[in-house]
Amino acid sequence: MTEPRIYALSDDLELGLALADAADAISSARFTSLDLVVTTKPDRTPVTDADQAVERAIRALLGEHRPDDGILGEEFGTAGSTTRQWIIDPIDGTAGFLRGIPIWATLISLAIDGVPVVGVVSAPALGKRWWAATGSGAWSSDLTQADAAPTRLRDAPTRLRVSGIDTLAEASISYGSLQQWDQAGHLDALVTLSRQVWRTRAYGDMWSYMLLAEGHLDLAGEFDLQPYDMAALIPIVQEAGGTFTSVDGQPGPWHGSALATNTLLHAATLAVLNPASS
Repeated sequence: MTEPRIYALSDDLELGLALADAADAISSARFTSLDLVVTTKPDRTPVTDADQAVERAIRALLGEHRPDDGILGEEFGTAGSTTRQWIIDPIDGTAGFLRGIPIWATLISLAIDGVPVVGVVSAPALGKRWWAATGSGAWSSDLTQADAAPTRLRDAPTRLRVSGIDTLAEASISYGSLQQWDQAGHLDALVTLSRQVWRTRAYGDMWSYMLLAEGHLDLAGEFDLQPYDMAALIPIVQEAGGTFTSVDGQPGPWHGSALATNTLLHAATLAVLNPASS
């Protein structure tokens, strides 16, 4: 019996960055394309030919470089092992992508035994990429534009660090969507939180969490999420010094909601959003 190969996280991260290169080449070429094909999935969310092409390309590369690893992808489901599982959102922010809004990204994560340990977020329309592996810090860099398809990083990467804001009264937050909080039965709690903080905005999708990791925001949260919406964000937020749980405080990307903070505000935010538990 052949023993499974053991990979260093640094090698997995390098592969994640290479997967992002391949994804960016496809998604950038389809962004604002006049012949973009858009269909509706059974859950009434949109999917484009770019979403499907990106995920197929990533799956093919993983089959070549990590044939024993499992995959969980938004468009084509789960295959293989969950011990080492690549979790893929080919285009996070599809609704914006198809309307020509540049706030979208490919999210790539490796989870080992259900814990995300590598995260890559690549947003070619914003010209930015963020990445992290457990124990190696969180980083970002600009993307080089080459024939509208960024394939490499430009300049030295910047190490990320969350803010030092330690009171809600001074905090700037991003809450995602009012409808999601309302449908989850937490709209009143969000309004209560909004009255205690300095500034509220809804930046949307992965960008809120990357702004938090960069120290520009202090708190981000939303509902109605899937594991592939969150897994890549977690190592980046945590390696930047932040904390990432569900809105009710459970760790990991498996609980349908996200609450990311600069750590200093996490306990206070959980208390406001879960008054019955505090």
